[in-house]
Amino acid sequence: MLEEKNDNLSLHENETDGKTVNELQETIQSETPIVAETEISDAAAEENTVNPVSEPILSNEVEANENQNVIDAIADTNAEESEDETLKERHDIPMLDYEALPMDTLVEELKDLVTNEKVMSVKEHVEEIRKAFLAKYNHLIEEKKEEFNQENQDPNEEFQYHSPLKTKFDQYYTTYKDNKNTHFKSLQTNLKSNLEIRLAIVEELKELINPQANIKDTLKHFNELRDRWKNAGSIPKDKYNHVWNNFHFHVENFYDYLHLDREARDIDFKHNLEQKQKIIARVEELVNEADINKAFRELQDLHRIWKEEIGPVSREHRDAIWNQFSELTKKMHDKREVLFENLRGTELENLNKKKEIIAAIEVLATEKVNSHSQWLAQIEKVEALRTAFFSAGKVPSDVNEDTWLAFKTAVRNFNTFKNSFYKDIKKDQNENLNKKIALVNKAKELQESVDFSATTPIMKQIQEEWKQIGHVPRKYSDKIWNEFREACNHYFDKLKEQKNEENVEEVEAFDKKKAYLETLREFQLTGDHKTDLDAIKLHIETWKNLGKVPFPRRHIEGKFNKILDALFDKLSLSKKDTEMMRFANRMDHLSESNDTRKLDNEKIFLMRKIEEVQNEIFQLENNIQFFTNTRNAKKENSIVLEVRKNIAIHKESLDVWKEKLKQLRNMNQE
Repeated sequence: MLEEKNDNLSLHENETDGKTVNELQETIQSETPIVAETEISDAAAEENTVNPVSEPILSNEVEANENQNVIDAIADTNAEESEDETLKERHDIPMLDYEALPMDTLVEELKDLVTNEKVMSVKEHVEEIRKAFLAKYNHLIEEKKEEFNQENQDPNEEFQYHSPLKTKFDQYYTTYKDNKNTHFKSLQTNLKSNLEIRLAIVEELKELINPQANIKDTLKHFNELRDRWKNAGSIPKDKYNHVWNNFHFHVENFYDYLHLDREARDIDFKHNLEQKQKIIARVEELVNEADINKAFRELQDLHRIWKEEIGPVSREHRDAIWNQFSELTKKMHDKREVLFENLRGTELENLNKKKEIIAAIEVLATEKVNSHSQWLAQIEKVEALRTAFFSAGKVPSDVNEDTWLAFKTAVRNFNTFKNSFYKDIKKDQNENLNKKIALVNKAKELQESVDFSATTPIMKQIQEEWKQIGHVPRKYSDKIWNEFREACNHYFDKLKEQKNEENVEEVEAFDKKKAYLETLREFQLTGDHKTDLDAIKLHIETWKNLGKVPFPRRHIEGKFNKILDALFDKLSLSKKDTEMMRFANRMDHLSESNDTRKLDNEKIFLMRKIEEVQNEIFQLENNIQFFTNTRNAKKENSIVLEVRKNIAIHKESLDVWKEKLKQLRNMNQE
């Protein structure tokens, strides 16, 4: 007979509230009855024969097929997770929307999964990351290759592009594959060995049906086989359902053979019914669970317990209990399908977003712009659309490839349209390159020059010309700029060294001029015009020969000019002579300072003053002409006399301005 191990462990129906699958499993394992080691009376044999049965067939064929499909799907999943228990952990690792993540984040996610999780529990996650990363990377490579083909006309030069991100990705993915291969080798060896053990147990179970054997020994052997079965380990998933069904068939066949007495069989059936009712109560709770995916995973575990750990029930309850369980399973499945349908709705919304993004890129691929700055704005718009496309989320799997292809085509068309613009300006860039190469060569020729007064203006002019030249091909931009900069820096560093040496002389010249200035303050005119004029000229010449002073101390020149002005005022020189001597002194100073810009400005100033005075004289002469045509022309009044006086003054001023210009031009020729 069957022994009821512990009556007080049975749970009433209301005690299943809130129990998880783990609690139910612990309860079931603790309450599973075992076959007692006792003789069975032949009298009760025929009445208690239990024929082996399969799962009951539903009357409604359509509903039966639907329910069976759901049951089969759960059985297949349990078979897969039974083969490798680490697969169960994949449910606890969130599946992110990897398509929406940038490449660097995908690499970090892969690194985290490979480093911290079991290899088979992240199999689906890793493959989704790989698919998303390679899609983005291949798209990037296509763009880089197009850019390369546009910028390089040499057919012998091969396209090459190195991505540190791709190197990291390959490194982590290789680690994942190595770990997976190692895991598979170990797993396959164990699965094969465990399968052989289970098949051997089934064969031993068949041999138990022996009328000649002692029933007590047979029951003891049967219990040992059940214990060995529980501890036999995982087997290949494709053998899982067949092997389990075969085992249970022979278990039921053994029960039939034993002809167990009615009381023992009823106890066993009652116990199994109670355990299955507990499972059904838990499934009823799961139907109302908010987290549908979590509830469905627990349902899978309950199906495994129902099949693997609980025996049969009496024939009168068999169909009803199974139908109740399968119908609840179908409800859970339907709720899950609603969830998936909502997700598919979200995927359709994402598809519409991506279609709008693709359409926007297609429009940009037809808008003509005519400047580099405008193209930069267009490129920025496309980059923003690309980011939006990758962030839009998943689309239905059946249109994913087509959507991705349409996106790549739109971006490729935009790039082709953009490149056609840059092809047109490529010729200008090559011309600019030739101009800059010429400037580089010129700068290199002059970089060793020590004729600083002549070379410095040329080097500055070269730099100004460089600024005016437009872009060159990017391939040569850095190289040619570095060459030009090195040549210019080399020259100006030498100029700076030379100026540092000159500064010592300039400081000495300042000290001498400062002392000479004190001497000049004591100078007194003799009253003889020629003698005094020669003395002043000598002072000017001496001052010039003392040399140039540092730039911050050039105020001393103003003090010298002020003393000269006072001396000129005391001389009985004409205004013109005085003005010309002052001008000559000032121009000599500018000439010595090599300040060509100020000399040029002075020349322009003189030419304008000459033009202004000439215009003024012309206007005054016109006024005189007006008065000479009047009735009183013979008798000039005071106004006419004043005008004639002004004309004379302006002509005298004009002579001075012209003389200054002549003197300046002579200086330039020298």
